[in-house]
Amino acid sequence: MPSATPKSSSPRIVLGVAGGIAAYKSVDLLRRLREAGFHVAPVLTPDATRFVGAVTFSALASEPARTTLYGDPTTPIPHTYLGQSADLIVVAPATAHLIARYAMGLADDLLTATLLASRAPVLLCPAMHTEMWEQPSVQENLATLRRRGVLVMEPATGVLAGGDVGAGRMREPEEILDLVEHIVRGYRGPLSGKRILITAGGTREAIDPVRVLSNRSSGRQGYALAEVAHRLGAKVTLISTVALPLALDVVRDVEEVAVQSAAQMHEAVMSRLEENDAVIMAAAVSDFTVKPSSKKLKKDTGLPELVFEPTSDIVLDLVANRSKSQVIVGFAAETNDVNDNALAKLRKKNVDLLVVNDVGAPGVGFEHETNEVTLLDRRESSETISLRSKEAISYEILTRVASLLTQGAS
Repeated sequence: MPSATPKSSSPRIVLGVAGGIAAYKSVDLLRRLREAGFHVAPVLTPDATRFVGAVTFSALASEPARTTLYGDPTTPIPHTYLGQSADLIVVAPATAHLIARYAMGLADDLLTATLLASRAPVLLCPAMHTEMWEQPSVQENLATLRRRGVLVMEPATGVLAGGDVGAGRMREPEEILDLVEHIVRGYRGPLSGKRILITAGGTREAIDPVRVLSNRSSGRQGYALAEVAHRLGAKVTLISTVALPLALDVVRDVEEVAVQSAAQMHEAVMSRLEENDAVIMAAAVSDFTVKPSSKKLKKDTGLPELVFEPTSDIVLDLVANRSKSQVIVGFAAETNDVNDNALAKLRKKNVDLLVVNDVGAPGVGFEHETNEVTLLDRRESSETISLRSKEAISYEILTRVASLLTQGAS
């Protein structure tokens, strides 16, 4: 039985082949991967064998091609062997059917079981007719997988099966090989190599040793941003007033910094500004604080007199002290005159991107699993992201951040 920790020092690639006419290109991809020095283990779905033969892949690969979860006496548990030993899983072609099953978490054949049994990076190379590629269901499934950290090499426009011409043609083997080599060297997505600082939760300003002034922010949007940023390749620092669970594939790599007050958050953020490429201020920071009593205030002593003082404006200080290449993202939680208030805040804060939400709307903002936001940029151009999960909202925000980092913030 093959070992789950093979002796080969070459990077190990599981090459998944789904059932589409583009499977013939996978033979050339396999040959190129082997010539580049990779150890390649092919996995074909039953439908793939209608287009290409397992014997062809076995002849060219580093080990015999596998097609089934069962019946191989040399590898009784093939999906765990393949998943645990892989440095990268490449699925080429990835059909609409394969993409849907993977997004749903199904493990009904060897390839999907291997995908679920691995912590290795995954690269999908879709191939299908244009009408299928443009289906909202296909695009939503791909968006789900991207948020989970799956890399997608979008298809090219060209000649398709039957002589049709359009988007959906699997990328050429040499293009896939080039991306594979980048992934093996550490590329994980559009935020690879970037350091992102994210804040989360509502700050708490002490009135006395028992009571605080706070707000309704749950921290969910900030935590969702941290998880998605990590899966897009970023090194993430999360400064938070709350302690929410992070996904198991993320928790080991995200640095969490606990704070409570606006002053503590200010110090934690500003002391880390220089080392980060972008700062996303998702936390709801109190605008006011009070001088707290050293002892618990008692009701029978009468109404306490609270004297409010403004807190430091973290976003203004970030913008004033950032370098030209850094990206600063602010948030605006509004309840009335949303557009006017958001534009005023954008002009005052001078951030690269302002994430605006109407927290009075159903299902939006504080304490909800979902959110709906409008993204405002420096040019005052706006884009509304309709109601969806905070994970999905995070992907939209971070895609914009990645683009800004590529362009240069200023």
